[in-house]
Amino acid sequence: MQKLRVVIVSPALADANNGNWQTARRWQQLLSAHSARIVRQWPDAQDERLGDDVMLALHARRSADSVQAWHTRHGQRGLGVALTGTDLYRDIANDTAAQRSLDLAHSLVVLQGLGIRSLPPQHQGKARVMFQSTRTRQTLPKTSRHLRVVMVGHLRDEKDPLTLMAAARLLPKGSGILIDHIGAPLDPALGQAAQTTQAQCPNYRWLGALPHRATLQRIQRAHLLVHTSRMEGGAHVLMEAMCSGTPVLASSIDGNMGLLGEDYTGVFEPGDAQGLADLLLACRPSEGDTTLVAHLQHQCALRAPLFEPQAERAALHRWVQDLWTL
Repeated sequence: MQKLRVVIVSPALADANNGNWQTARRWQQLLSAHSARIVRQWPDAQDERLGDDVMLALHARRSADSVQAWHTRHGQRGLGVALTGTDLYRDIANDTAAQRSLDLAHSLVVLQGLGIRSLPPQHQGKARVMFQSTRTRQTLPKTSRHLRVVMVGHLRDEKDPLTLMAAARLLPKGSGILIDHIGAPLDPALGQAAQTTQAQCPNYRWLGALPHRATLQRIQRAHLLVHTSRMEGGAHVLMEAMCSGTPVLASSIDGNMGLLGEDYTGVFEPGDAQGLADLLLACRPSEGDTTLVAHLQHQCALRAPLFEPQAERAALHRWVQDLWTL
């Protein structure tokens, strides 16, 4: 295999520690057989000195200038664009920069199984699904004293944390359900809402941002992970839960269903706090009956092999090779 110089364009770098950065860093590691680097903007001094062979651009809108610059120099050869949730479910409908990136790319990647159907028909033929990956983790002991629930995601509008907070308020006193909410207050108003909910609702705790390892341990010990997003391209935290033996309750948006499977049982309508609360109550063990949680756990276990690192590595290498051999 020819060793190629691959540049990964990410609008976020290590300082942001968000989903774009995590994907870029993981791809860099999975492409260790090549020479892969991560930049926020292209071209840069290193390209001027050595020259890059392939560009993988994360985010059609936010990486649009780099995509345009590559196309001006190289045409479509070597140019791939990976689409985020905001690309698929907002920007490509009306943002000219995002639309131009779709036109210029040789091929497109979506990160969950339903993403292609949101693309304009003329671009669907050059798109492929590539699931992100995470390693399988041991399911840690779970308390029998209560139902432990965790939600992971920085507090911003797209993640819809207010639905979780509203659901927590709807749970009856003494429900035996305890909710931990992990995430930085990117929207200060949502951070204030979390503090208010915590003060008024004893079954809800906002823990703020935590290190990744500590977050994973909380996922492993939880009975359920909740994911309330309005917009997702393919949330990595869902894979981390499924590969840790922790089932998921999620909003029924394409970005979630494309990972969980269209027949997944543990879903509620976006913004439906009562629907989420009802599902949480239904998941409580009743006289030893854990049928719903066990069923969700079984459904998640069937999906988990899709997210193995060797599968993502193989798909990523195929994408790079296809881009290079255009």
